[in-house]
Amino acid sequence: MYNSNHLACRLRVSSLDKTDLVFAKRSGAADVTYQDLWQLAEKYAAVLVGLGLTSGDRVAVQVEKSVEMIGLYLGTILAGGVFLPLNSDYTPTEIEYFVADSEPVLFVCTPDAFDVLYEVATKKGVQSVLSLGADGTGTLVEKALAQEAGFEAVKRGTDDLAAILYTSGTTGRSKGAMLTHGNLASNAATLCAYWRFSSDDVLIHALPIFHTHGLFVCTNVMLMAGASSFFLTRFDPEQVIGLMEQATVLMGVPTFYTRLLKQPDLSPETVKSMRLFVSGSAPLLAETNELWLEKTGHTILERYGMTETNMNTSNPYEGIRKAGTVGLALPAVDVRVTDPSSGEPLGQGEVGSIEVKGPNVFQGYWRMPEKTREELRPNGYFITGDIGMIDEDGYVSIVGRSKDLVITGGYNVYPKEIETLLDAITGIRESAVVGLPHADFGEGVAAVIVTEGGAVLSEQDVLAAIASKVARYKQPKILFFVDDLPRNTMGKVQKNILRKRFQTAFHP
Repeated sequence: MYNSNHLACRLRVSSLDKTDLVFAKRSGAADVTYQDLWQLAEKYAAVLVGLGLTSGDRVAVQVEKSVEMIGLYLGTILAGGVFLPLNSDYTPTEIEYFVADSEPVLFVCTPDAFDVLYEVATKKGVQSVLSLGADGTGTLVEKALAQEAGFEAVKRGTDDLAAILYTSGTTGRSKGAMLTHGNLASNAATLCAYWRFSSDDVLIHALPIFHTHGLFVCTNVMLMAGASSFFLTRFDPEQVIGLMEQATVLMGVPTFYTRLLKQPDLSPETVKSMRLFVSGSAPLLAETNELWLEKTGHTILERYGMTETNMNTSNPYEGIRKAGTVGLALPAVDVRVTDPSSGEPLGQGEVGSIEVKGPNVFQGYWRMPEKTREELRPNGYFITGDIGMIDEDGYVSIVGRSKDLVITGGYNVYPKEIETLLDAITGIRESAVVGLPHADFGEGVAAVIVTEGGAVLSEQDVLAAIASKVARYKQPKILFFVDDLPRNTMGKVQKNILRKRFQTAFHP
């Protein structure tokens, strides 16, 4: 079944002689070996093909984190499909948009949500709706039980799609980033080598698996190395501390590290078997890195990536890890800084727009050719929307974002989506959503609201009005009521002024 261009085949070949090793160690449940995982993937692939899946068809999935979901991910790409994971917090209203936009052939959800989401999906033309529970129950599992292990992978090439991940757009709704077999396989191989992963490693996997970090960085690198994991359904600081003596690597977002630093048991002794701590998805404060070094003797390795590109840069495994930077360009990845207005490359130490090019860069946005042309240059460079600089040693620093994006706890929130919901509330004239410094989440979502003359609204009134319409992580953590929003001479709201005015709201 080996095909050098096929992501699943490359991942499987990496672990063919390790089928007796444990892929996932699970509290209160049996361990899952590599052999178990691949047999599960093959059975799911057979089910999908039996339901009519053909090469390039999308499989949209909104389920809880589980080894079964990893099996479905691998089964989808074995069957030639395109995996489309959706945040488990998305509401039915949000799911309706994603289903309508991506037009999946199959939709998989949790058993508890089946009745509601079956109606949403079939209304938008989905042919089959199946259920999959984190405990291994559901109609997908029932169908898989009737299948024999063994499935010949559907042939796919380097440039064929393997996944679509939705990311925040610049004008409201999300965009589907199209990731190929080549994008994902090349990045996994690069990171596996760069971070020195092997079958001796045991990863504490506490990230969600519906986005790049948890699914493609953590999981693909593990599979490529044949490593083991403690496969946790959620991040629990006390539990993670307890597992460190049996583990070697932790990948997380800055929030993981700020919360672990509050644990009294964190010490050089508790991390003595750990070789690597990685942080990404949001900026890591230099203060957090310094405290971590002080309490553990380890320097956190910060890296930089995004949905459209997987990983672009990393601080070195060996060598200087510069706090406040995201490290050096990864092998085969080119990172440059350009003038935002002209696109001309800038010199060392100059601040400008960060652009990246390499085998990791996505194919474009799903059914958005104009948006793709705006952000992917003809020469292959992707305009990330981040503002930064490259120092004399080649280390990249991110100093801001040109796009009006909030990153909270590693999740992207586009303000326009929340502002549209807020502005529709009776009594609100207009609103502005910004990200403010937050010790735990990196940025906390904050809404600045101007009410209609005479209208009296409480924070509770506003939050209750949008609670069922948008995922919880997108909802404002704090609200401010003001008389007017600051504007420039062109009438544009000056969010930089709002951020400065309320910058200490979460830690005065």
